[in-house]
Amino acid sequence: MTKLVVLLLLSLLAYAAVAITEMQQREAQQCQLRKISTSKPSHRMRSQGGVTEIWDPEEDQFQCAGFAPMRDTIQTNSLSLPKFFPAPRLVYIEQGRGVMGVSYPGCPATYHEDQQFSRGQGQKGMSGDQHQKVHRIRRGDVIAVPAGAAHWCYNDGNEELIAVSVLDLNNQANQLDQNFRGFMLAGGQSRHGQERASRRHAGQSERSHKETFQNIFRGFDEELMAEAFNVPRETVRRMRQDSNRGLIVKCREDMRIMSPDQEEEEQSESSPRNGLEETFCNMKIKQNIELQGEADVYTKQGGRINIANQQKLPILQFIDMSAERGHLMPNALYTPHWSMTDNRVVYALRGELNAQVVDERGNTIMNERVRQGDMFVIPQFYATLMRAGSNGFEWVSFKSSSQPMKSPMAGSTSVMRAMPIDVLSNAYQISPREAEQLKTNRDPQTMLLSPARTSS
Repeated sequence: MTKLVVLLLLSLLAYAAVAITEMQQREAQQCQLRKISTSKPSHRMRSQGGVTEIWDPEEDQFQCAGFAPMRDTIQTNSLSLPKFFPAPRLVYIEQGRGVMGVSYPGCPATYHEDQQFSRGQGQKGMSGDQHQKVHRIRRGDVIAVPAGAAHWCYNDGNEELIAVSVLDLNNQANQLDQNFRGFMLAGGQSRHGQERASRRHAGQSERSHKETFQNIFRGFDEELMAEAFNVPRETVRRMRQDSNRGLIVKCREDMRIMSPDQEEEEQSESSPRNGLEETFCNMKIKQNIELQGEADVYTKQGGRINIANQQKLPILQFIDMSAERGHLMPNALYTPHWSMTDNRVVYALRGELNAQVVDERGNTIMNERVRQGDMFVIPQFYATLMRAGSNGFEWVSFKSSSQPMKSPMAGSTSVMRAMPIDVLSNAYQISPREAEQLKTNRDPQTMLLSPARTSS
């Protein structure tokens, strides 16, 4: 009997060891990239009030980084319905303006709208609405959405609102797996509104897109839901229905939602603080990285970079992500460098760029022309060098660290500048004078380099 127990334990240990080894091998294989190419959305989901586009998260480069990118185009007077994701989401507003709500459990409803303001003149006898804080958003804003936080967005502007976002599926907040999931609290993906944007992507990826973004209330019993919410069953039927309006819906009339630009927040002095209120409830969730006067890096004839990290936007520390908005002048260079802390996904906003990425074997795994709307991944520690086209280049990049750090290879803050001349002279078999030029010829420029002619 004892031998049988021992054999059983050994078998279980062996099985666990094999499972762990296979998992580690799968994880290691995820970043065995032979080629990185620019990528476009692989799926389009048309809704009544706009379009949701998804990049295939099963592409090798997105698997390596653990990113799931998407882009929402919301028409005027349209609402992107409430939803939540199992991983943190970082959103960049490429175009337009609107209002956005992010709901946290346990936070008080500190906004109070009277009946006349919130519902109009025609419905008497209704009490005023109370809700959590909503945020005015505009072009250039980066918005942080924690994992599991329900959120919605309404376009009250006069043009389409375009929001590009990335989910970090590798984030420790996501304890499921790397499958891309969206949990809808209303509406849901229309069975007839999905289009294939590319014929290259099929199989499991296509099936997973069809199965996600569905209304989770549809799975609950109608009677139990009516009891849980203490509302008539007809209300529950409307909550559960699949109206084929999709993920973004047209509003019957303009929504008037109280935002900080319209009225001051009303806070109850008597209500006790619960701890959570000191963090998420009152925490700033957005930062504009479009402003030229607030650039973190600037080089004349080189360009500028605006950064959103945990110092400027503390909520990023909780989701462990950050963003960078850059503008390269015509023919300027982004210095050769590698990232010490994060994977990055780059989204092209305007212009053209020649991008090169090199792996640890010295192989060029990317050497492509990047154009508006393209997206590509730069894995952690992989070296990259970029040059803007004749009309310059603008981009936004999303990063898997709240405090990103790069190691430049050229410029006044580079690894070359930090090394002794003798080290460089012996390493490259060049003269001390040539080594000094290698160290200092780009001073005082740092990350962004103006065009320069070289002599052979």
